[in-house]
Amino acid sequence: MTDIPKTQYAVELIGPDELILNKTKQVPIPGKHQLLCRVEAVGLCFSDLKLLKQFSSHVRKSKVVSGVDLDILKEIPSYVPGHAATIPGHEAVVRIEAVGSNVDDFKPGQRFLVQTDYRWVRTATSNGALGYNFEGALAEYVLMDKRIITSPEGDSMLLPVSEDLSGSAVALVEPWACVEDAYASTERTSLKTDGHMLIVADVEVPGNAFGDLFSRYGKPDKITWISISNPPELGVKITKAATVNELTDAGYDDVIYFGSVPEVIEKLFSKVALKGILNIVRCGGKFDRDIVTMVGRVHYGGIRIIGTTGSNPADSMEIIPETDEIRPGDKINVVGAGGPMGMMHVIRNICQGVEGVSVFGSDVDDGRLAALTKIAAPLADKNGVQYKPYNPTKTKSSETFDYTAIMAPIPALVAAAVHGSDQRGLINIFAGIPATVTGEIDLDAYIEKQLYFIGTSGSTLEDMKLMLAKAESGRLDTNLSVAAISGFEGATNGIRAVENRSIAGKIIVYPACRDLGLVTLKEMPEKMPDVAVCLNDGLWTKQAEEKLLEKYSS
Repeated sequence: MTDIPKTQYAVELIGPDELILNKTKQVPIPGKHQLLCRVEAVGLCFSDLKLLKQFSSHVRKSKVVSGVDLDILKEIPSYVPGHAATIPGHEAVVRIEAVGSNVDDFKPGQRFLVQTDYRWVRTATSNGALGYNFEGALAEYVLMDKRIITSPEGDSMLLPVSEDLSGSAVALVEPWACVEDAYASTERTSLKTDGHMLIVADVEVPGNAFGDLFSRYGKPDKITWISISNPPELGVKITKAATVNELTDAGYDDVIYFGSVPEVIEKLFSKVALKGILNIVRCGGKFDRDIVTMVGRVHYGGIRIIGTTGSNPADSMEIIPETDEIRPGDKINVVGAGGPMGMMHVIRNICQGVEGVSVFGSDVDDGRLAALTKIAAPLADKNGVQYKPYNPTKTKSSETFDYTAIMAPIPALVAAAVHGSDQRGLINIFAGIPATVTGEIDLDAYIEKQLYFIGTSGSTLEDMKLMLAKAESGRLDTNLSVAAISGFEGATNGIRAVENRSIAGKIIVYPACRDLGLVTLKEMPEKMPDVAVCLNDGLWTKQAEEKLLEKYSS
């Protein structure tokens, strides 16, 4: 520990929308089970902005309630739930500087990509994560506890990386993995057999409605029943309830609603459990107005919404796809394509090798579209994929789409996607609309078109390994998405640039370059000509990173 300073620079979030650069933050001394890592590079993410705005109300900033021995949290100074100040930053590459006495499988000098999403470490409605309720990587040093970063299966959230890749390329594996997870995730295509089902009926329920459903999709463990009609004999324990208002929020794995009363369906969204399914069986009726829908819970709660115009709930289940992947022949619309994550979605789908797809990139900023097209158009030509960028404020498209991926957390975009989708369309709510946020959705059109909302949050360890392997083999250049760099002096401006969507592409922060402000790659020939000569046709490279770090090491 003799070469490690006592204080460091760190970007701290001390309250909602309150960012400060702390130049004297104490460097923690690792305890027996802990590792102290030096941060080489960290990417700024739109999720950092969501934390900035929501702070203690963010689902990943709340207290850990299960998944680990809660007593060990008292030993971790970087555990900062609730209103405690935190350090954002979760797209990181680190190098170990010191380890505690009980850590024998990590050594100083080792270099790692960080998987920051601790899915087994549960908060009330989400999970713990580095950069949220554990201090993140927008600092010179970050402390991690081996008992937190090791899964129950024994997998470490630190993935070894070679010296061959630049820090930026490694750090950007995380957002690319989040993009991959948005497509590679699987859907629950059956009823939860050990789950709790809720059945609410405003119309007469057909006598054979459940026989087909249970024979094809499994049977729940128990049922809560709300209806003026008595429940049929289903071979399952059934408990009657009087009204929806008396039900437990997030308490039901499968919710089936028979009817078309807007006020009833609007109450049912909150009753769907984490990763639960709401099955709307209209029985020939219609809502005849837009429905206030908890679209935020699709992304952060993993809930799914299906429906049928008829009377058989099994018909709705047929709509659910096995995975969230694009399909052969899909006409894909990436909404917000010119932003950092939108660019990744466009590149990923162009290069995925799925036959017959076409990729449309929608953005209201012509500059961002131009930056996207510079990268995407040659890739589309190479892969034989139709690529069409467009500004919806200038070009009114009459196209309908088979797959829509939404990059901005705006419920109105979800509503528009319903009207802009073709039959059996998938709508990927990639942007993290807060779990409590609703939007008015035409559920009649959603059900009649047999549409399906999907949404994922974060990435899995396997996604990270897959994308890291692609980067290390040269099949994926994650640096394609770099648009700007900074040190700590420019980090807060970088987060504001993410907020204002003023930079097309990712921003990489280098902690070693303490006093470096925010510099876009476009500005680099003027501001840093010696680094700019190392760019490749204006794109960030390992050589450019090495030159930058050399400048700041002297």
